[in-house]
Amino acid sequence: MSEVVVVTGASAGVGRAVAREFGRHGARVALLARTREGLDGARRDVEEAGGEALALPTDVANPDQVEAAAQSTEEAFGPVDVWVNNAMTTVFAPFARVEPAEFRRATEVTYLGAVWGTQSALKRMLPRDRGTIVQVGSALAYRGIPLQSAYCGAKHALKGFFESLRCELRHEGSKVHMTMVHLPALNTPQFEHCLARTPNHPMPVPPIYQPEVAARAVYWAAHARRREHYVGVPTVYTIWGNKLAPWFAERYLARTGFDAQQIPNEPLDPDRPVNLFEPVPGDAGAHGRFDAKAKDTSTQAWLAEHKGALGAVAAAGAGAVVTGLLSLRR
Repeated sequence: MSEVVVVTGASAGVGRAVAREFGRHGARVALLARTREGLDGARRDVEEAGGEALALPTDVANPDQVEAAAQSTEEAFGPVDVWVNNAMTTVFAPFARVEPAEFRRATEVTYLGAVWGTQSALKRMLPRDRGTIVQVGSALAYRGIPLQSAYCGAKHALKGFFESLRCELRHEGSKVHMTMVHLPALNTPQFEHCLARTPNHPMPVPPIYQPEVAARAVYWAAHARRREHYVGVPTVYTIWGNKLAPWFAERYLARTGFDAQQIPNEPLDPDRPVNLFEPVPGDAGAHGRFDAKAKDTSTQAWLAEHKGALGAVAAAGAGAVVTGLLSLRR
C-alpha cells in the first residue's frame, strides 16, 4: 500500500519539491500551507508525478489547525507513515530593526510549527509504535549568520527540541523514528516574499542548490533511519568549521555575511509582497529566480546516502587485493 505523508509548507520552495518527490514514489501526500493557489499547484504536481494529494489550508503556527489537518489526513488516506516539518518564514534584517511581533511570528511558524506538527504526528504514531518524523533543519541550526536572527534562532531551537525528543523516544524503546536534514542555501521563492529591511534585494549565499536536491535528501532520510543528514559541502564545512573555529566563522561572517545575502545593485522594492503575517496570493512554485546559479545535484549528499554501498565496494576491493596477494604466495 502507498505510504501516507504529511508535508508542511508544501505550497512553495522545498516543501513543494518534497511533496512532488514523494508523489514520484506513489505516496498519498497531505499538503499543508496557507496559500490556496500554491496548494492547488502542489496538488497538481503530486498527481502528475504519480501520487495522490490532499490540499489542507493550514497555518502551522496554530496547533488546533495542525491537529485538524492531521485528523483530515487520516480520515482521507489512513494512518500517517511520514510527517515532514518544513514550513518556515523569516525576516531579513539586522536584529535591532525587527519588531517583536515580527520575531514572534517567524519563531511561531519556523520553530513552533514544527513542534505542533511533531505533537500531532506522535499522537498517532506512538500508539502504533511506528512512523517517521523528518525535521527540515539547516546549516544555520549550528551557525548563526547576520540578518537572520529569527530564522537562526528557530533552527537552533528546533535542533535542541529534536535532540531532547530523541532521548525520550529512546528511553521509551519506541520504534518511532525522528531524523533531521540540514540544508544548504537553496533556490526557493522565499527571497521574493520574506520580510526584508536591507538596502538590496535578499538572496541565498552561494553556492546555491535547487530545491530538488533537498527533496531527494528528505525522501532518503525518511526511509534511512539516520539520525541526521547533512546536504551539500557548504553545510558540512559550515557545521564543522563552526565546531572547530567559531571565532573565525564569526569574524568572517561579520565581514562578508551582509553583502553575500543581497543582490548587488538591486535596491529592495519597499512595496514588494510579504508573507510573514498573511499569505501572498498566487502560485510561487518550487524555484526562485536563481536557476542559472543553482546546482542540480550534490555529490556530497549522494556519497553520504551511499556510504554503506561504497564501504561494501571498498571492502570487496580490498578483499580482492588480499586474495590476489595470497594467491601469489602459493
